[in-house]
Amino acid sequence: MSVLRVGNASGFYGDRFDAMREMLTGGPLDVLTGDYLAELTMLILGRDRLKDPGAGYARTFLRQLEECLGLARERGVRIVTNAGGLNPAGLADAVRVLADRLGIPVRVAHVEGDDLTAAHPGALAAHAYLGGFGIAECLRAGADVVVTGRVTDAALVTGPAAAHFGWGPTEYDRLAGAVVAGHVLECGAQATGGNYSFFQDGDVRRPGFPLAELHADGTSVVTKHDGTGGFVDVGTVTAQLLYETHGARYAGPDVTARLDTVRLSQDGPDRVRVEGVRGEAPPPTLKVGLNRLGGFRNEVAFVLTGLDVEAKAALVRAQLEPVLGRVADVRWDLARTDRPDAATEETASALLRLVVRDADQQVVGRALSGAAVELALAGYPGFHVLAPPGKGAPYGVFDALHVPRNTVDHVAVRHDGRRVPVPDVQDTAVLRAVPEPPLPRPLPPGPVRRAPLGLVAGARSGDKGGDANVGVWARTDDAWRWLAHELTADRFRELIPEARDLPVVRHPLPNLRALNFVVEGILGEGVAAQARFDPQAKALGEWLRARHLDIPEALL
Repeated sequence: MSVLRVGNASGFYGDRFDAMREMLTGGPLDVLTGDYLAELTMLILGRDRLKDPGAGYARTFLRQLEECLGLARERGVRIVTNAGGLNPAGLADAVRVLADRLGIPVRVAHVEGDDLTAAHPGALAAHAYLGGFGIAECLRAGADVVVTGRVTDAALVTGPAAAHFGWGPTEYDRLAGAVVAGHVLECGAQATGGNYSFFQDGDVRRPGFPLAELHADGTSVVTKHDGTGGFVDVGTVTAQLLYETHGARYAGPDVTARLDTVRLSQDGPDRVRVEGVRGEAPPPTLKVGLNRLGGFRNEVAFVLTGLDVEAKAALVRAQLEPVLGRVADVRWDLARTDRPDAATEETASALLRLVVRDADQQVVGRALSGAAVELALAGYPGFHVLAPPGKGAPYGVFDALHVPRNTVDHVAVRHDGRRVPVPDVQDTAVLRAVPEPPLPRPLPPGPVRRAPLGLVAGARSGDKGGDANVGVWARTDDAWRWLAHELTADRFRELIPEARDLPVVRHPLPNLRALNFVVEGILGEGVAAQARFDPQAKALGEWLRARHLDIPEALL
């Protein structure tokens, strides 16, 4: 059958607004996807729904579609998106109203069944991660636009691929190939040079969005429209493959993809071939993302300028101690951004950050803000803050649960209104770690030089609930021979002191010349709780690359 060209126009709620138009006008496409959901987004949409039961979906998508629905119709491009969030039926109705107003005949379908909030009292939102076969059912029935709620990000690609190629639920290798392609596409410009360690290899001022050419056997080529910014090479695809994954088995509701079988090769300028992906039966449970309100938080950043920074910080802490004694959770962090004999006031200053959390808004609100502001003329010399503390804002907590598959009703609601139950898979396999793969032989002994790890390795990091992952990859075979033996889990803990007392699991992926580290618990209760300076661990990998090791001179 023909190649299926699937593009992406959104990696998160708030991504580049013009991307949908750029993807529709930049070159040929069969399907355009948009990923709007993340753990934090589900919390935001949940709070929207509290205010308005008719809300709960990504309104940006509707505004984009108002400009682009006619274009998609003219060019025969079908649109598949998870912008439905907590209310896919509501967004599907809104798309129909929009299409009627614009006079564009469009068949709109949606997928539901992911919402398990009623089964979890106290949750703001609880949603199972569905697979792609509900999307496939809608497309096979003739839908032009398919709206979903909480499906896996990769399902936006596996669904169209299964519909186009006629794949069944046991064609694991083909499905796994589509999962890998979907994972590369899901974060938009991160596959085309965005957030890339070696960003100076190309012009990434305005990266284009990626697309994948999928084949019936599950292989694909990741590329982008001609003339768009950024670049696609083995490194950019490797970086995105490692993003927010754990071990060699990448489990999903349709299939478990074996990331240790992925083979990447450059297939021409801005073209990377993805092949060799093996798949296995999916797990017997489905992941459920549970968001709840955790309480209220507040923060203030004190600026400490010039001399006696440590003493100034101690004075602030002592002055605020009486009011903070009633707060459930108090965190102080001193960032020594100051330099001696600095040429500017900013570079002569350090930041002392105070973050407080409590179930009582008053405790972290006016009580704290009043006490902090009262120090303006009674604190350390040079007292000022980056911004006055507020009244205390609600924060969220994310938990990942797993439920039996038969407790979730996956339903495709076709464009004609017919509700079609999506059959569950017949075969499952309990997820287990793969055996440790053989490592390459070490480099022979030779002279070394103290230098940053990032001179020989790239990294990309991200969050999964309270855990973080850091994928590290080498650019050459010799660098891989060194990295595989040098960067152990213990060495990782040495380089990242925040992980010193936490479980760190290392997953080698020799085909990608990569190591994937999972740091358990480093993000506390997840991004919405904002317990850490970098709450989504986005820059954890770049911090690791900046740490110094003894690196063989032959690699430098």
